[in-house]
Amino acid sequence: MIQFHRVSLEYPVTRTLALEDVNLHIKKGEFVYLTGHSGAGKSSFLGLLIKSLKPTKGQVYVAGDPLAKFKAGRIAQHRRRIGMVFQDHQLLDHLSVFENITFALRITGAPAREWEERTMHVMRMVGLEFKRNSFPIQLSQGERQRVAIARAIVTNPVLLLADEPTGNLDPDVSWEIMALLDEINLKGTTVLVATHSREIVDRQRRRTITLRKGKLVRDDPNGGYAI
Repeated sequence: MIQFHRVSLEYPVTRTLALEDVNLHIKKGEFVYLTGHSGAGKSSFLGLLIKSLKPTKGQVYVAGDPLAKFKAGRIAQHRRRIGMVFQDHQLLDHLSVFENITFALRITGAPAREWEERTMHVMRMVGLEFKRNSFPIQLSQGERQRVAIARAIVTNPVLLLADEPTGNLDPDVSWEIMALLDEINLKGTTVLVATHSREIVDRQRRRTITLRKGKLVRDDPNGGYAI
């Protein structure tokens, strides 16, 4: 599903080497943690996958496709097959829960006749079917993150990227969010979670990749947090 072949990324203005000679392969259907201190290269790693960044050297592949060959239209199509969950939700405050989720279907070109059924399906999956007409300001932090997850998966992505999805949540809600990501993974979606949470990584014991100063220093199939 994901392959990095000798990938390096240098930011030209600061001459900062964000990633250095990274080689990595993540198979379809895997659940993987991406760990590392702030500045280790996690955001750069995710940016390469959604092609908001391009490597200085090497090749990045998603689902077998070399991203270097993608032009504008193909980039947009590529991003439609990836779900993205952010720490700060990035919901649209003027839209209801239902409308926030449906918005993802609209911009990816899904037929309008499917919006209702697909949106309600993921709302039930995240336990928010009774919040259909609520607005983000009326929701708890955990509920907002559930909406963000529903929006990310309503398009049936082949790959789900979660950037610190539990960073603003209390422990009990964090485990609820991780259980949702597990459920999504069990349905066949490849899941990559960037996180600082030692407790979650140590408890779940999934494959864990560690970056340090842009270098891949650990790839442990048995998981566990180690910086």
